[in-house]
Amino acid sequence: MPKRTDIKKILIIGSGPIVIGQACEFDYSGTQACKALREEGYKVVLVNSNPATIMTDPEVADKTYIEPITIEMVTKIIARERPEALLPTLGGQTGLNTAVSLAEKGVLKEYGVELIGAKLEAIKKAEDRSLFKSAMKRIGIAVPESGYARSYDDAMKVVDEIGFPAIIRPSFTLGGSGGNAAYNIEEYKEYIKIALEASPVHEVLVERSVLGWKEYELEVMRDLKDNVVIVCSIENFDPMGVHTGDSITVAPAQTLTDVEYQIMRDAAIRIIREIGVETGGSNIQFSINPENGEMLAIEMNPRVSRSSALASKATGFPIAKIAAKLAVGYTLDEIPNDITRYTPACFEPTIDYCVVKIPRFNFEKFPDTDQTLTIHMKSVGEVMAIGRTFKEAIGKAIRSLESGRCGFESLWPSGSDKWSAEQRTEFLREKLMIPNPDRLWHIADAMRFGLSLDDIYKWTHIDHWFLYNIKQILDMEARIKQHCKGERPFAPTPEGNNEFSMDREMLIEAKQYGYSDKYLAYLCNVEEKTIRKYRQKEAIRPVFKHVDTCGAEFKAFTPYLYSTYETSCEAEPTQKKKIIILGSGPNRIGQGIEFDYCCVHGVFALKELGYETIMINCNPETVSTDYDTSDRLYFEPLTLEDVLEIVDKEKPEGVIVQFGGQTPLKLAVPLEKEGVRILGTSPESIDIAEDRERFAALINQLKLRQPDNGCARSAAEAKVIASRIGYPVLLRPSYVLGGRAMRIVYDEMGVEDYITQAVQVSPEHPVLIDRFLEDAIEIDVDAICDGKEVFIGGIMEHIEEAGIHSGDSACSLPPYSIGNDIINELKKQTQIMALALNVVGLINIQYAIKDKMVYVLEVNPRASRTVPFVSKAIGIPMAKIAAKVIAGKKLSELNISMNMKLKHVAVKEAVFPFIKFKGVDTVLGPEMKSTGEVMGLDTDFGRAYAKSQMAADCSLPLTGTVFISVRDKDKKSMIPISKKLIHMGLKIVATQGTAKVLSENNVSVTPVLKATEGRPNIVDHIKNNEIQLVINTTEGKAAQEASYSIRRTALVHRVPYFTTVAGAVAATKAIEALKNGSLDVKPIQEYY
Repeated sequence: MPKRTDIKKILIIGSGPIVIGQACEFDYSGTQACKALREEGYKVVLVNSNPATIMTDPEVADKTYIEPITIEMVTKIIARERPEALLPTLGGQTGLNTAVSLAEKGVLKEYGVELIGAKLEAIKKAEDRSLFKSAMKRIGIAVPESGYARSYDDAMKVVDEIGFPAIIRPSFTLGGSGGNAAYNIEEYKEYIKIALEASPVHEVLVERSVLGWKEYELEVMRDLKDNVVIVCSIENFDPMGVHTGDSITVAPAQTLTDVEYQIMRDAAIRIIREIGVETGGSNIQFSINPENGEMLAIEMNPRVSRSSALASKATGFPIAKIAAKLAVGYTLDEIPNDITRYTPACFEPTIDYCVVKIPRFNFEKFPDTDQTLTIHMKSVGEVMAIGRTFKEAIGKAIRSLESGRCGFESLWPSGSDKWSAEQRTEFLREKLMIPNPDRLWHIADAMRFGLSLDDIYKWTHIDHWFLYNIKQILDMEARIKQHCKGERPFAPTPEGNNEFSMDREMLIEAKQYGYSDKYLAYLCNVEEKTIRKYRQKEAIRPVFKHVDTCGAEFKAFTPYLYSTYETSCEAEPTQKKKIIILGSGPNRIGQGIEFDYCCVHGVFALKELGYETIMINCNPETVSTDYDTSDRLYFEPLTLEDVLEIVDKEKPEGVIVQFGGQTPLKLAVPLEKEGVRILGTSPESIDIAEDRERFAALINQLKLRQPDNGCARSAAEAKVIASRIGYPVLLRPSYVLGGRAMRIVYDEMGVEDYITQAVQVSPEHPVLIDRFLEDAIEIDVDAICDGKEVFIGGIMEHIEEAGIHSGDSACSLPPYSIGNDIINELKKQTQIMALALNVVGLINIQYAIKDKMVYVLEVNPRASRTVPFVSKAIGIPMAKIAAKVIAGKKLSELNISMNMKLKHVAVKEAVFPFIKFKGVDTVLGPEMKSTGEVMGLDTDFGRAYAKSQMAADCSLPLTGTVFISVRDKDKKSMIPISKKLIHMGLKIVATQGTAKVLSENNVSVTPVLKATEGRPNIVDHIKNNEIQLVINTTEGKAAQEASYSIRRTALVHRVPYFTTVAGAVAATKAIEALKNGSLDVKPIQEYY
């Protein structure tokens, strides 16, 4: 069928900020869809509040609204743009839920907007668990027995019939939020309350547990002529009970017989037809009982999902692009496959390799939370690796994780060598029975310890096939250790010096088993370089193979490659001038999608200059690993070993390391030592900026000011330095990103505590000690330098004061409270430092301003996480310009306006994952905890800030009651805030101390009890929806613990809360702006 001509303009709803369960895979799918629809001549209108995405770049859609994704705002966009159609399946759960609400509230009908891709009825059938259950009954597909509860009493009746263990799943939530498994009635009562609150429709499904069953997913596509293809089968390494986003997954499925696969395939086709997803991709999850092969359908996502991104990258089949084309009327047989250019999209992909995905966790950021993996998702990112076998792929995936492990390292705790055999077995049993992020390594320890595969299976329910493969990897390890101990690995050479040697066949086999040089070096007790040199001398080198969707049956036109140890190489490097860009690896807190954004812009810019671009990355969620972003894509781990092999094969002009965050920066010096040319700022300059002592010397030489500081190499030295500087001090290890293990301490006890618990201090790992500037204003500056000139892109003022990590603070561009003289001083200092460090490319500098004095906090001669935000705010693509400068262009040639005056204000607000982690406090500090960000754009600060709060799902109230409880030094600043709030018609309640200060200053306030002072107290009031806004600041550990329940309850009940005075001031300004008139929407194309 030809494409539809009755539609001219299509609205796409994005997925908003990056949160756990909804990450950059939706940037990748949205970007693909915008491109595909515009290719077909449609006008595309996009709404998404996340500035760190490629899809919100002004070039991607015709009209781009960086506005909050709320019903009210999207309605305004529809009224303004009048699209004929809405494509709801590309914005994750956010996009889907918003589309459903717009349809149910009659907005789509009123403006004549049609849902394409998936109709309302189909979305509801798949998403509403009771409708899904009855649909499965109609087509005779079994689902777990279950019952619905819309209240606590319902839930008690349901569990009587189902029994324990019971799985609790709230309807219409994302990443399994609010879900749990209850093993007894006590747990059940607690979890039901959480789940009912988590579901936007207050509905929970309670189902029979299939914990321990095998879990599979099929990625299915359907068109309007009812053609259906299965793009990819995915098998979870972890059994049911671990959310698929937190499970190691393998594609294609490895342990199904052909008959079982055909049964599952047929079931998937019947399901997509019954649910009625007319076009596009869906993801269907099944579970199989390993005892008897019984198969159940678990759930279906009627949209592009996290697994779709994985399936796309695993097969080379662009699911989102094809879904967009199917939605406008094409059929699968009419769409060509871009990779082969010969086969149509109705050819199911065939893959002749194995793909393994391992999730990346960030539990070290939340030390108070439980690390057990359950049915609600906790991972913040993932890596994917491709190999010819499961063994090779899992080895490559482990070293892609950047967790400091390069193989199956042992995780026995220190002192365990003194344990008895019983104690060891008990330790392993606990680690294997309770799913946790390290279970894979504990399995390896259990095998070395001599536990049988049957025992390990009994405790983990991980299929024997996987366990057997890991066992083979470990048998190989034992042989290598034996070889390196038994035969001397050093053969004397004629000159009399010892050279490393190893059995050639054994080394080839080890590499085919996925062993990294680094892990082999560890086993043989030599340097990694020794292994690499020996391997190269023996001509044991990887070859590169194509991901071509067709098992090499047809020629592949888009070079998408992976390495393996075989004989024939398919890389065919060209003779063009080319540049390699290193990606940023798996998402994590502190290094997220913003860095991928910069990498992609780097690729675009270098293409414009006529270079061939080569991307190396291992993150399947991103735009950078899309098959058509760069000219050549190597889906490989970002380790020295893997990058050197690609450099050797491609022979580029150089490598760019400054776009991908800390991951490629760490490789800069080692690569340079191996003779690789690093483009842009030299590794030497990067080191001066990163090494605190060299940096302090530079600042003194430039006669700039920085907070007093010192560098301690022992615990005793730390105390001496801290008392010389004067408390409070900020402590941190050197060379970190995202504020890992940073802490502000107020006395010597605090220093002692930090050094014994948080970090090991040693001469190799010094601790940095800085004077902490209390109540200073923090500023971020992003600039580009070409070695001669400096272009200052943006000066951002943080809303939260210094001491809160810059990634967690809201910020405003342009600054809203500092004068022009200070702005000019910041510009001057930025120029001085950029030129002194010989920066070529991007530079980010953080300043603090206290008593009108400017202090330099840190300099990062690389892309920072604010680059996308600044680029969107000023309408100049900073990363693109930086890439051209790195390639040798001068700023003066790139005609950018140096002194622009913004007529609008942009506010960035951080988005946090606290709700996912039980027992975690929401107070912010120097360690970064946010997973994503949103942007509010408007004509003044108050309105822009209000939009940023709406977008972060924390809409400010215009009526109701505000609760205030602040530390002593903040009490005075609450007086003007309270008066303003009362003037605007809100009521104030406060705890005793705060209330006393307020009423003494003529503020009418009602005192309430603290959580420790009896009932009904403030926590009860929040639970009863009697409080609409919380302002709560604390000092010291005791006060923080006492008021924890206030903040946690506000979080769970979605009451906006502010834990800093600056945040409360900004919120008051925003409420004032909202009171003075409603918010309007405007596409970013009209702001510039």
